[in-house]
Amino acid sequence: MAGRRGALIVLEGVDRAGKSTQSRRLVAALCDAGHRAELLSFPERSTDIGKLLSSYLEKKNEMENHSVHLLFSANRWEQVPLIKEKLSQGVTLIVDRYAFSGVAYTSAKAEFSSVYQQRKCKPSALSPASAPSVSGTCQTHQQDFSLDWCKQPDVGLPKPDLVVFLQLQLAEAAMRGEFGRERYENRTFQESVSQRFHQLMGDTTLNWKMVDASQSIEDVHKEIRELSEDTIQAAAQRPLGELWK
Repeated sequence: MAGRRGALIVLEGVDRAGKSTQSRRLVAALCDAGHRAELLSFPERSTDIGKLLSSYLEKKNEMENHSVHLLFSANRWEQVPLIKEKLSQGVTLIVDRYAFSGVAYTSAKAEFSSVYQQRKCKPSALSPASAPSVSGTCQTHQQDFSLDWCKQPDVGLPKPDLVVFLQLQLAEAAMRGEFGRERYENRTFQESVSQRFHQLMGDTTLNWKMVDASQSIEDVHKEIRELSEDTIQAAAQRPLGELWK
């Protein structure tokens, strides 16, 4: 008879909502309680793809938006063999960001892409409006990053047993340490990201739970731990699913 599998538990939320802190605390608490639990964070920055993404997030290089989205997805897929192996061994994985972040962040770019294009093509003293661009044309357009398009590369990933969304007002997130250090950490963009997350939470095939991240660190931890303990028991009785299938 096959052993009880571990649970796949994901923590999501806008930047500086406390995902990393709560993920680490949860792993420690579960291990103290006798569970086998490990932490996995995305992007997983130690791989070749992860190093490219880390450099991009730290604003050290630029990449085309579609390419970036596919690289984030590839970074998740390269961890799938490890995820399945750990779960089958009875290890519960606590995942700091997953495919939902990929979808929310890329789809939020849609309303900003046209502004970016307009800035690239804005006439200047050195480049009058009548002069052609390097390519001979200068067109502005809004990139189509619909939720459906953004989901496609991640269809079939291991399906989380629980997705905890740490809800935090953007004004409070912006006041937390190091907000703005990485590429996507500006308040206007994060508002768009939050809206996309709430759209994703409408998917009733997934076990979404919202937790108020404005509470004390200990209160947030207690709530997440209780949800996780219940999920671990339930996951042991059912097979691992496939995301968005």
